[in-house]
Amino acid sequence: WQEVKGPTPEVGSGRLRELYRQTDRQKHTQLRLRGSADKTQRAGRMLKKFDKKDEESGGGSNPFQHLEKSSVLQEARVFNETPINPRKCVHILTKILYLINQGEHLGSIEATEAFFAMTKLFQSNDPTLRRMCYLTIKEMATVAEDVIIVTSSLTKDMTGKEDNYRGPAVRALCKITDSTMLQAIERYMKQAIVDKVPSVSSSALLSSLHLLKTGFDVVKRWVNEAQEAASSDNIMVQYHALGLLYHIRKNDRLAVNKMVTKFSRQGLKSPFAYCMMIRVASKLLEEDANSRDNPLFDFIENCMRNKHEMVVYEAASAIVNLPNCTAKELAPAVSVLQLFCSSPKAALRYAAVRTLNKVAMKHPSAVTACNLDLENLVTDSNRSIATLAITTLLKTGSESSIDRLMKQISSFMSEISDEFKVVVVQAISALCQKYPRKHSVMMNFLFTMLREEGGFEYKRAIVDCIICIIEDNPESKDTGLAHLCEFIEDCEFTVLATRILHLLGREGARTPNPSKYIRFIYNRVILENEEVRAAAVSALAKFGAQNEEIYPSVSILLKRCMMDDDNEVRDRATFYQSVLEQKQKALNSAYILNGLQVSIPGLERALHHYTLEPTEKPFDLKSVPLSMAPISEQKPEMSPAVALKMPEKVASSRQEIFQEQLAAIPELKELGPLFKSSPNPVPLTESETEYYIRCTKHTFAGHIVFQFDCTNTLNDQILENVTVQMEPTEVYEVVCCIPAASLSYNQPGICYTLVALPEEDPTAVSCTFSCTLKFTVKDCDPNTGEADEEGYEDEYVLEDVEVTVADHIQKVLKPNFSAAWEEVGSDFEKEETFALSSMKTLDEAVNNIVNFLGMQPCERSDKVPENKNSHTLYLAGVFRGGHDLLVRARLALMDGVTMQVTARSKNEVPVDVVMASVG
Repeated sequence: WQEVKGPTPEVGSGRLRELYRQTDRQKHTQLRLRGSADKTQRAGRMLKKFDKKDEESGGGSNPFQHLEKSSVLQEARVFNETPINPRKCVHILTKILYLINQGEHLGSIEATEAFFAMTKLFQSNDPTLRRMCYLTIKEMATVAEDVIIVTSSLTKDMTGKEDNYRGPAVRALCKITDSTMLQAIERYMKQAIVDKVPSVSSSALLSSLHLLKTGFDVVKRWVNEAQEAASSDNIMVQYHALGLLYHIRKNDRLAVNKMVTKFSRQGLKSPFAYCMMIRVASKLLEEDANSRDNPLFDFIENCMRNKHEMVVYEAASAIVNLPNCTAKELAPAVSVLQLFCSSPKAALRYAAVRTLNKVAMKHPSAVTACNLDLENLVTDSNRSIATLAITTLLKTGSESSIDRLMKQISSFMSEISDEFKVVVVQAISALCQKYPRKHSVMMNFLFTMLREEGGFEYKRAIVDCIICIIEDNPESKDTGLAHLCEFIEDCEFTVLATRILHLLGREGARTPNPSKYIRFIYNRVILENEEVRAAAVSALAKFGAQNEEIYPSVSILLKRCMMDDDNEVRDRATFYQSVLEQKQKALNSAYILNGLQVSIPGLERALHHYTLEPTEKPFDLKSVPLSMAPISEQKPEMSPAVALKMPEKVASSRQEIFQEQLAAIPELKELGPLFKSSPNPVPLTESETEYYIRCTKHTFAGHIVFQFDCTNTLNDQILENVTVQMEPTEVYEVVCCIPAASLSYNQPGICYTLVALPEEDPTAVSCTFSCTLKFTVKDCDPNTGEADEEGYEDEYVLEDVEVTVADHIQKVLKPNFSAAWEEVGSDFEKEETFALSSMKTLDEAVNNIVNFLGMQPCERSDKVPENKNSHTLYLAGVFRGGHDLLVRARLALMDGVTMQVTARSKNEVPVDVVMASVG
């Protein structure tokens, strides 16, 4: 310091001394600041460490995380202290509300004690504490007892001068008010509804809406006040008032119609109220058949010229969603949505493109005008909007624009979520059906997507789409199967792997060069889990059954599979090998290519019943009900986690439920197994008539049971001993009628009529029955339901019931029709040619034949290729009694449709029935 300052000056130099002091003070200040900065940095580092530690341990983010009910209720005793500590009490009330909202159960006694302690807090005038009290009252209203003790305090706040208290007080009061107390607060509620303070008026209107559930008769007397509130300048008050008016009148269609008409003429200030009126009007239009001539439709159209965007969108959305809307009616709505597509607001763009996407599903031509705007949205920064735009374009675009669209999709597919990727795949699937010639472009795009990362739903959607293309376009089969083979080489989803293996077994075995797929299938036996290995064994067996030249190779592979670790895989390999060794086409078809067509739950029950009763009679597979759902329609609708586990119990089918119901009736239990039930009940009366009757036909080996579901729609009558008397036009014989004991008002009942089929003429499968409902009427009091002791006989004529050939044939799917055709053989084969002069197209002829015979189309032969003058339809079914029946119909289109029908069965009767019915 001496060296810096030099020699010390004389003491008398006061100016220099002062200068030295200032220099010393500045230096000390700098040192202090530097020290405090170091401390702050150290503290900051420690705080960061603490925060990180807290974050890792999962604590610190929620101060109420480890609350205990008992300790919180103990703390609630603070409410009794004087003077009241508002800040502390607010904190405790917050804890109580947190516990209740987390699902913590408060006992009645402890909740009541806490509630009564909380009521003392009304002595404090702290605004935050008072509003917390209102919240607590609302939450504890259903838990605590005697909550009405706070009625006077709430009424005082509700009618007081403090506007911040009045609205919440109204809501809390209505929460604790039941139907018996409602009249006591009616005067206050009427005043609150028309209050000049918007928050008070809205609170009263919303509370009235909740009170409608318990006190409808009282609340509906507040209509005048609600109508006055509906003319308020405040947008929320007007909206809430209209909501209350609608819910009071919603059961009176005429009153609702008048209300909408009135307010549509007067005009509304609230855009929310307009949106609500549009929704009410559209609901009324849906119920009206002649909706387009209705002034309500004009009101919705006028709303599309409103200054508020939300009203314009709501009106456009309402028109778009109206049923049976024509392209002309859609045009103004589509124009509005087109304008929204170029809006700077992302929410409006999203709403517009999402609605246009919905329109494109039913009316693609109506959206074509928006294609340019939609193409601009493909590059939108919001990927949700871009995805919807591209899927809409896929639905509306022309065949020439597909290549360009596919390139645009490829550019952003990696940036969107799996959920939107699935939407894109579904749009591509729809496009494949619309433009089948473009399948190669779309197939290549799908394969690229399949190789990318993605979840189960996304991959399943792609696989479904590829399978659909393969089935609809035979020329794409080789390419599609080759790419699916590549996919299963690295497929992590068991459900998809087994499905693709099943497809390979069905389709690959029938390709010109089937041996190239065997390597991919056998790789699954070596590398995959037991479920996939079992599916691979089944696929290999189908190749061996279908192609004799590759059977030796398949046989070697199956013998190797017989050494597998898993029981199921070994059993399948052993079974298939033993069947193939017989070298019989009939066995291959029955047990490998087509398999059993029975209900699995039904087979399980039949086998269990067979084992309970010792018998020397062999088990008859014809006693098992057939499978109702064709294999082609059984699409996996399960998540991967669920798919890996077999269900513990398979749900009973509709037919199995009928079987159990009929077996429980003494007169019907000896009829044997149920063969078929008609898919849909046939109404024999109009639903608006006095009695509503529907008929379901149940076919057995030698009988038909007619089930009549009856409903009495008259509240002043009870029907007893209800039966349906049937008179046949053919040689059918009515055996007995099983009555419904009693039919009260709107209570369904069932009666049955048993009819025997003619044994002497088994080809007589068609018959018309005239039906009459017979019953005993007893008049009754509509209010009490008490009926007179004596009644009188009456009857009611019903529509005729027809039995057709379709009632005697159950649909079954034969995945390999040619193998099934060879299996049945030509012992009972008949062939005839018919002229279908009334049919103008092959499609019409195919649909009529399928519906008339009630058989299952196979090999997708119900789809007629475009621009074809000839087509072959393959049908499979089982005739009553368990006889397989196959029909091949060759159709040619000239002036009309000419049809050559060939029918095969192992029994002569089904063949004669088909020929007689068609003729």
